[in-house]
Amino acid sequence: MANYSYDEAGNMAAYFLLTFLSIILIPLTLSSLMPSKKPQIKSGCQCQACAEQAGNIRRRERGSLLSPKFRRKTFILAAGWALAAFLAYKVTTTEVENKVYDPFEVLGLGSGVDLKTIKSHYKKLSRKFHPDKVKLGVNETIEMVEAKFVEITKAYKSLTDETIRKNWELYGHPDGRQEVSMGIALPKWIVESGNNVWVLGAYGLLFGGALPALVGRWWFGNRDKTKDGVKARSAAAFFKSLNEDSSIDEVVAGFVKAFEWERPKAIVSKRENEFDDLEEQIKKRLGGKWAELRKLAEVMPGEHEMRRRAFILLYAHLLRIPIGNQSLRQEQAELLLQTPTLLNSMLNISVSRNWLQPTLSVMRLHAYLAQAIPPGEDKLKLAQFPGIKPDEAASLAPSEGDEKDSVTGLIDTLEGKADDRVSDIKKVAQRWGRVELVGATLRVFGEKFITPQAYINIVLKLRLSPPGSPHVNGNAKVNGRSDEQREQEFLAGKKDMEDLPDDDGASYAHAPFWPAHRKPSWWVVMSDARSNKIMIAPMKISEIPLGPRYRMYRQQFQGPPHPGFNHWRLHLISDTFVGEEVVHDVEWRVEDPSVVNVVDMGQDDEISDPEEDSLAGQMALMRGGTVRRHGDESDDESTTDDDKDSDSDSSSSSDSD
Repeated sequence: MANYSYDEAGNMAAYFLLTFLSIILIPLTLSSLMPSKKPQIKSGCQCQACAEQAGNIRRRERGSLLSPKFRRKTFILAAGWALAAFLAYKVTTTEVENKVYDPFEVLGLGSGVDLKTIKSHYKKLSRKFHPDKVKLGVNETIEMVEAKFVEITKAYKSLTDETIRKNWELYGHPDGRQEVSMGIALPKWIVESGNNVWVLGAYGLLFGGALPALVGRWWFGNRDKTKDGVKARSAAAFFKSLNEDSSIDEVVAGFVKAFEWERPKAIVSKRENEFDDLEEQIKKRLGGKWAELRKLAEVMPGEHEMRRRAFILLYAHLLRIPIGNQSLRQEQAELLLQTPTLLNSMLNISVSRNWLQPTLSVMRLHAYLAQAIPPGEDKLKLAQFPGIKPDEAASLAPSEGDEKDSVTGLIDTLEGKADDRVSDIKKVAQRWGRVELVGATLRVFGEKFITPQAYINIVLKLRLSPPGSPHVNGNAKVNGRSDEQREQEFLAGKKDMEDLPDDDGASYAHAPFWPAHRKPSWWVVMSDARSNKIMIAPMKISEIPLGPRYRMYRQQFQGPPHPGFNHWRLHLISDTFVGEEVVHDVEWRVEDPSVVNVVDMGQDDEISDPEEDSLAGQMALMRGGTVRRHGDESDDESTTDDDKDSDSDSSSSSDSD
C-alpha cells in the first residue's frame, strides 16, 4: 500500500520550478545576448556631425556605466534568474530523505568485495566509532555517535547475516518490506482545510480574471490597430484629412493629429515652462504661418494636449531649435522614431485612392524629417550639408539660370573663402544620394510588342551619381555579358532587384539630426501625365550602387485591356535626401494583336533581294545590303541556250558517224 504525502519541505516543488524556469530562461537569455539580425551596414557618413550623432545614438540605446539602459525584458530576466538561484540554493542545501539504502556506501566500501574484507573493515570502524571509545568533538553529542555506530552495525549485518542480506536484496532495506511513500510536489499548506478559501480565491483570480483579461487585451488591442500598426482612430483621421489636392502643410497637419491616440500621456516635466518657451521660439521663426499651421492641425488652447505637444516638438526639430530639458529631448526622439510607421499608413491611404499629389507629399515628408528642414522649403536643401545653417543655405543657393550644380557651386564658393567646412562637405558629397536614371524601359518577356492585358515589366537601371562626379557609361560588358544579355537574364529570373557585387554594400546616410542610423531608400511611382493619377502601386527600393555600375530593378503589372498610346510619368523620390528627385516621361503603346500577327507573319516570309536598278536596290546598297544585278537572269538563260546548242551539235555528229 503506497502512502501519498505532500511535499511539506517544498523540495520536489523546487525541482519542478527550477526545471520549468530553465526551459524558459536559457533560450530567452541567449536570444537577448545574441546580436539582432539587422541588415549589415558596411559604413556610414564620415563627417563630424554624423560621428557626434552616432555617439549620441549609441549612448541612448546602450546607456552608460552611471545610467545603464534597462528594458522590461532585462528586469524580467533578472527576476527570473534570481528566483532560479534561490531554488538552486534550496535544492543543494536540503538533505534528501528518500535516499536509496546502500550498505557498501555506509561502510565506505566498493560493491563486490569479499566477506573477509568486509569483516576486517568493520572491526576498524567499530573501534573508531564505538560510543565507549570515541572522543566527542565540539559539535558532536553521544546520541549522534550512537546513531552512527548503529548505522554501521546494521550495514555490516546486511552483508554478513543471511536473513538481513536477503531482505536487503529483495526489498532494498535490511528490515524487510517498507511502506512505499509517494511524494506530491505541492506544499502541504496548499491543500490544508484551513486554506481552502484562499487557494480557491487565487485560482479564481488567475483563471477567471487574469487570463481572460490578458486574452481580451490581446484581442481588442489587435482590433484597435490596423495592419499598418497604427491605431484605428489614427487611420480614420488620415482618411478624413487627405484630399486629392492636399498640400504638404495639410499633410503635416493631418499627420500630427494621430499623436493624440498614438502617444501615451506624457509625464509633465518640472520645467514645463521650457515647453512654452519652445513654442514662443517657433512663433518667432515662422511668424503668422504658425497660427495657420495650428489651425490646420486643429490645435486649440486647452484642447488636444498630446497633439499640441507633438506638434511643437516636431516643428522644433524641423527648425533645429535646441532643447535643454533632457526629458523633452527624449520625448522628441521617441516621437520622431514613430513617424515612419504613421507616414507609411498615411501613404497607403493616399495610394488606395490613386491620388498623386498627397502621395508625393507624404513621401517627401520623410526626407524633410530626416534632414530637419521645414516642409516645402526646397530652397534650403543646402542646409543638409554639415555646418550650413538654414539662413545661410538660402543665400548660397544658385540663382535662376545658373547651370552649375548647387552642391558644386557651394564647394567652389567655400573653397574660394578657405572655409574650414569644405572638408566635411566633400565627405558628404562623395556619397550623396543623387540618383541617375540610366534607363527605363517597359518589356514583356519573350515578346517584341506589348499587347492588351500582357504582363509588363518596368525595368529601371539606377546608380548613384554624387555631385561633381559624372560617370561614363562603361557598362557595355560586365563579366563578359552585354547590357542586352544582362537584361534578358534579369527578366528571366524571379528577383525584383539585380544581385549586387560583394564590394557594393549599403551604408548609412548623412542624417545628423535623425535620432537613429538611417538607411536610404527611394520610391518609384508611375503616374498618368494627363490625369495625375497613380497607375500602379509604388515600389520602394534600396541599396542603389555608387556609379559607374548600375543596378536593375523591376516591377510587374498587367497592361491595359485595349490598344492605345500611353504617356506615363516616372517619379523617383528619396526618403532621406531633400530635393533629390527624378522625373522622367515614359511613352509606350499597346499594340493591336491582329496587326502584330500580320507583322510577325510578314517577317517570317522569305523576301528576295531587290534589283540593282530599282529604288529599293539603291537604298539597300546605301545600307550595305545585297542586291540582284540586272543581267543575272539573262546570263543564266543564255548559258542554258548555249548548253542546248552544244548538246545538239554533239548529237548530230554522232548520228553522222
